[in-house]
Amino acid sequence: MRKIALIEDDADLFALVKYNLEKEGFAVVGAQTGRGVVDLFRREKPDLILLDIMLPEADGLDICKSIRQNSELAHIPVIFLTARASETDRIVGLELGANDYIVKPFFVRELIARIKIQFRGQASATRVLKAATLELDRSSCEARLDGTPLTLTATEFRLLEFLMSRPGVVYSREQLLDAVWGHDRAVTDRTVDVYILRLRQKVEADPANPLLIRSVRGFGYSFNNVVQPEEPPSENPKVAVAQGAA
Repeated sequence: MRKIALIEDDADLFALVKYNLEKEGFAVVGAQTGRGVVDLFRREKPDLILLDIMLPEADGLDICKSIRQNSELAHIPVIFLTARASETDRIVGLELGANDYIVKPFFVRELIARIKIQFRGQASATRVLKAATLELDRSSCEARLDGTPLTLTATEFRLLEFLMSRPGVVYSREQLLDAVWGHDRAVTDRTVDVYILRLRQKVEADPANPLLIRSVRGFGYSFNNVVQPEEPPSENPKVAVAQGAA
């Protein structure tokens, strides 16, 4: 049974959403203030978090930021439920790492549909993605190169995960913007190039000649998970023997 954490200060809305989620077969835990909810998440380990922004005793945006900075929680999908409807609010919420942003008032059936979208395919998803010496762990939201942890922002991680999970597929900048930044965004195609450059500087042995994140001229970017190691230069056997004997 999937567990959902519901953080909503409106008692009537909390009861309505909780009732309908349980009717759909979800287990629901929650709170009506923002105090201590990160500890609640760590204790309950929910599969998804529904989070209001304007909460007593805490701000939902700060809570989301804390979730994405916590290795135990960073993989959990977060959906904002909020009365803040401006474009700026949506962009800020998504940039902080929310997976979806739903403005009140909303239809409960739509909310449930969006929750199910977040769960779609999770069971069969590979937990650890690998390419050469690069590893990305979806559960802990960590990436390592040669066994050393990489320092990635939430957006960098989502972009790398999207590309690594679809090797060989060429994506345009617009497709990457929709997949990683979402439809409600105030970023341009150039943003993708900037983030690709940052990722290359962190995961490529030679960022100027990338082997993993490839550019496809006139189209966009593709991830290459079959990296052929460079062949060592041929040696003269006699020289090798002489060196070994020295």
